[in-house]
Parts: sequence; structure tokens; C-alpha cells
Amino acid sequence: MIISFPKLSNSISSCNGPCKTENDCDGQLICINGRCNDDPDVGTHICTGGGGNPSPPSPPSNDNCKPYGTLTCKGKSYPKYSCSPPVTSSTRAKLTLNDFSEGGDGGDKSECDEKYHEKTERVVALSTGWYAGGTRCLKMIKITASNGRSVEAKVVDECDSRNGCDTEHAGQPPCKNNIVDGSDAVWEALGLNKDVGVVDVTWSMA
Repeated sequence: MIISFPKLSNSISSCNGPCKTENDCDGQLICINGRCNDDPDVGTHICTGGGGNPSPPSPPSNDNCKPYGTLTCKGKSYPKYSCSPPVTSSTRAKLTLNDFSEGGDGGDKSECDEKYHEKTERVVALSTGWYAGGTRCLKMIKITASNGRSVEAKVVDECDSRNGCDTEHAGQPPCKNNIVDGSDAVWEALGLNKDVGVVDVTWSMA
């Protein structure tokens, strides 16, 4: 009696299914470390996990990302978020200005590398949901301003959307859930006026 085992290439795998080549995966999925997963270059969100280094699952729309409480800071109430809008190839965000250097308004050392960063370094902090527990630490993102200019910057910290108003956060309230907090160098590379403080941008993984 001969027992034959089907080869991987004979079947099409869906999310997190085994694969050897792109042809083993269904639709727009690609083979990453032997598992079918979303193609990060295309920006699909068919899967919520699987693969070698999957992107953290994101809510399907901004409307599904609701605050889970409030934090009172200096007599004013601020919403707390543990989620952010889904990351796409052109994710809308608010760019804010932060001083990551020692004694700056960023508070403690950056979470990703336990270091301070000079104003001349192109670095950013991401809102809690986008920071995703540090999975984007030290990775490069591309930020594009409405004037058409873009810059790549390194993720070094979390813009905490859950906590704030303490020494660790330099007395700042919790971040909103759609913040890319950039250094002076990021603003200058984009040709933006730092005195404005907050501008609309889009970002993606570089």
C-alpha cells in the first residue's frame, strides 16, 4: 500500500497557512517565513496575524477606535486610547513637534533605545496604537507633508495615548491616537513652520 502526502504547492493556503512560494498563498497574500500573510508593500489587511513579523492588528476603521476612559490633567479631561487608526500606504496623522534631547519636553529617555536624541536627528514617537508595543521600534517610516515634501525618520519612542500628566511624560497630557511626534530635524526636512506646532501629514512604513 502506497501512502502519498500532498505537497504544499498542490493546495492554496489562506492567512497563516503554510507556504513555500508566493503561488502557495491565496489572493494578494505573500509567503513570509513559511506562512501566508499580508503584503506590507501593498498594505492589505486581510490577515490579522501570522508570518514572521506581522503588523499588529488594527481596527478596520477610525470609528472603531474609541477612547476607553479619561485622564484629568491640570483640571482638564483628556481621552485615553489603546488603539490607533489602521496603518495603510498613506496613513493620515497629525505631526507634532517634540524635543527628544535631555531636558527637552519629551520627558524621559526614548523607550526604544533608552537614549536621548539631538534635535538634528530625524526621529519620531508614534501614538500608542501605532507604536504597537514596540514592534515598530527603530524602524524607518516615511512622512509626507501637504506641500509634497517627504522625509524618512526613525521610530524611537511612544507618544503615550494612555498615560500622562506626570514627570515621566514631562507633565504632558496623553497623546491623541493619531500622532506622529517629530523632532526639529523632521520638521525642517519637510519645510514646515515649527511655530505652527501641529500639521496634517501622511505616513507609511519606509
